[in-house]
Amino acid sequence: MAGVTPERLEDLYRELAACRRCERLVAWREEVGRKKRRAFRAETYWARPVPGFGDPNARLLIFGLAPGAHGSNRTGRMFTGDASGDFLYPALWRAGLASRPRSERPGDGLELRGAYITAAVRCAPPGNKPTRAEFAACSAWTARELALLPELRVYLALGRLAHDALLEHHGLVKARFPFAHGAEHALPDGRVLLDSYHVSRQNTQTGRLTAAMFDEVLARAKALAELA
Repeated sequence: MAGVTPERLEDLYRELAACRRCERLVAWREEVGRKKRRAFRAETYWARPVPGFGDPNARLLIFGLAPGAHGSNRTGRMFTGDASGDFLYPALWRAGLASRPRSERPGDGLELRGAYITAAVRCAPPGNKPTRAEFAACSAWTARELALLPELRVYLALGRLAHDALLEHHGLVKARFPFAHGAEHALPDGRVLLDSYHVSRQNTQTGRLTAAMFDEVLARAKALAELA
């Protein structure tokens, strides 16, 4: 698609970083950052909306729920700074989708290959539970971000809420596309929605989602996206 460049994504990120649309989320993300800085007097929290990142020519979208209060809300990069990222990035590296098995913050040298990571909500929500209004408000950012990724073929939804947000983005009836780990759904636009349990500490430490299970889903996502 002509005119879709990394620079256009960077423009979107700058605009996103200034978003203050959801009062509850703005208050929470900033309160978390202030309290932690006062407690430790060391690290500055990002405490703003967290942009997506990855390959502008990505065929695979990895779609999460929202930043963690002391993970992405601290670092400014999706799925970094907490246990979710400690599980996700080694898996992406094993699958050949990441240049290294660990990411800690933007600019740390990690690059994604054929993949792009973002989330349904860009600000850390209290209790990791965005409201329906917050999902709806952030859906405008989803629409703009995905419009700048024209090569996408496969959506990998991490968890039911991310799955539902992608269906809403496409205006699809949820009952026709039930969530299940490993489920595949052919979408009307020709893309495929693939599901996985979320890579949260709760799921990975209890064994609900194992490394082998997630590796299998990533392998299927690569095959569907025709990534070598």
